[in-house]
Amino acid sequence: MAGRVIVFGATGYTGRLVVESLLAAGVRPTVAGRDPARVRELAERHGLAAATADAARPKTVRALVDEGDVLVSTVGPFTRYGEPAVEAAVDAGAHYVDSTGEADFVRRVFTEFGPSAERKGCALLTAFGYDFVPGNLAGALALREAGDAARRVDIGYFVTGGGRMSSGTRATIAINAGRGAAHLLADRQIRLLPFARRVRSFPVDHHRHPAGLVGGTEPYTLPRIAPGLTDVGVYLGWFGPATHLMRLASYATPLLTRAPGVATALRRVGDRALARTGEGPDEQERARAGTLVVAVAADERDRELATVRLTGANPYDLTGRLIAWAAAALAAGRVQAGGALGPVDAFGLDELVRAAQDAGLHRE
Repeated sequence: MAGRVIVFGATGYTGRLVVESLLAAGVRPTVAGRDPARVRELAERHGLAAATADAARPKTVRALVDEGDVLVSTVGPFTRYGEPAVEAAVDAGAHYVDSTGEADFVRRVFTEFGPSAERKGCALLTAFGYDFVPGNLAGALALREAGDAARRVDIGYFVTGGGRMSSGTRATIAINAGRGAAHLLADRQIRLLPFARRVRSFPVDHHRHPAGLVGGTEPYTLPRIAPGLTDVGVYLGWFGPATHLMRLASYATPLLTRAPGVATALRRVGDRALARTGEGPDEQERARAGTLVVAVAADERDRELATVRLTGANPYDLTGRLIAWAAAALAAGRVQAGGALGPVDAFGLDELVRAAQDAGLHRE
C-alpha cells in the first residue's frame, strides 16, 4: 500500500467498526483520538500504532497525516468537529474519507474544500457509509438502465428491523435540530425541487411508504455521470406515517428554539450523548436491522423508466465496511481522480458494485 491509513475517532462507535473492518481486510491502521488512555487501550488490543489528536486543537489533527496517507474521520457532529480533519487532509495532500450524513458539511466539502483537493491531487470522499453510498449506487444503476431519457432520479433510504441509534447519531440529531429544514437539504436540492416534492412515497414490501427530503451527496455526484439530469431527490423513510409531521417540525423548530431555554436544552441533549461516545446497538441488535434503498429514474414527463432496490446489512456495519474498503482502495492508489468525489466517479460503477456486495449490500 502506498500510504498509511489513520482512523481519527477510532474509539467511537463507528470508528471501532471501521477499525475492525480494516483489520479484517488485512489493513493495519494507525488509531487516533482525543483520549490517550482509550486510544492506547484500543491500539494495544490489536497491536496498532496510536496517536492523540483533538478537533479542538487543529494542529494535532494536522500532525496525523502526510502526503499520500488516508485520513478517515468519524468525529462528529461534523458541523461542529469535522472541519479540522478535512482541512488537514487537503493541506497535507492526503486522501480523506468520513462518515457524516450532515448536508451542511457535505456541501462544504464539495464547494469549499473540493477545488483545493483537486489541485493537490487528493480525493475527498465525504458521507461514505449508509449515508450516502447505497443511494449513489442504486441511482447510478437505475440511470444506466434508464438511458439518455432519464431526467430525474429519486432515492429513498429505509431501515428494516429497527434498533437503537448510536450516541453519535443521537448527538448529531440533537445538535442540528435547532437549525431546521435548511440543514437537511443540499443547496442543489433547494434549487431543483419544488416544495410539494419534499415528501414522496416509494414501493416497500408491496406498499407505498412515505419519505421526507434530506441532503445527500447524490445531487452533487449523479449529474456528473448523467449530465441530462435536472432533478435529484434524496429521501429518508425512517419515520413512516409520521414523515409529514417530521417535515413540518423541521420548519418550525428554528422558531421554537428562539424561546428561552429550548436551544440550550437541545445542546445539552447533544452534549450528553457525546459524553457517552462509543455507545450503540450491540451485535444482536445490529443483526436484526437491515438497509433498504430504492432508486427510481424517470423521464421529463415523470414516467418511470427503471427501479433499483438494494438490501443489506444494518447501517452501522455497512458504514464500517464501506469506509474500510474506500480507505484501503485510496491507500492502494485505486482512485480515479482528485477533488471531492462520489463513489462512482472515484472508483467506477462496476468496482463499486463488487465492493458493495462484499460489504453485504445486494440488488434484489
